[in-house]
Amino acid sequence: MGADSSHPVRILVVDDDPGDVLMIEEALADSDVDKVIDVVSDGEEAMEFLRAEGRHLEARRPDVILLDLNMPRMDGRQVLGAVKQDEDLRTIPIVVLTTSNADTDIVGSYTLQANAYVTKPIDLDDFNDVVRRIDEFFGRVVVLPKRA
Repeated sequence: MGADSSHPVRILVVDDDPGDVLMIEEALADSDVDKVIDVVSDGEEAMEFLRAEGRHLEARRPDVILLDLNMPRMDGRQVLGAVKQDEDLRTIPIVVLTTSNADTDIVGSYTLQANAYVTKPIDLDDFNDVVRRIDEFFGRVVVLPKRA
């Protein structure tokens, strides 16, 4: 069931807040799902990573993307739109993981074909729990598209 156990789940975290990135990494490390975590700090770098360009020529395609909405240069909405319009990238599941609980952001993200929208909890224990649940879901439950 779920992910292919012979390959670690590759997770790309796109978030400009170093504190949130650290909490995400620590929460992911707490689960026993075999994974590889890559981190980029803005949307432009995310697109370079996904296209294996610029600073990320050696980048490997992620199995799932955890995407913050509010970032400099190219925000999460723009990344979501670009990925879902790209024939080669659109099958990568994207979980929007953001502080915003604004209806416009929620509806806008699903309109741009986000696979899930999760609000970052303020409480550290709740934050860890949410990230672990995402990890378990994509690492154990969901069948992910095969990597090209």
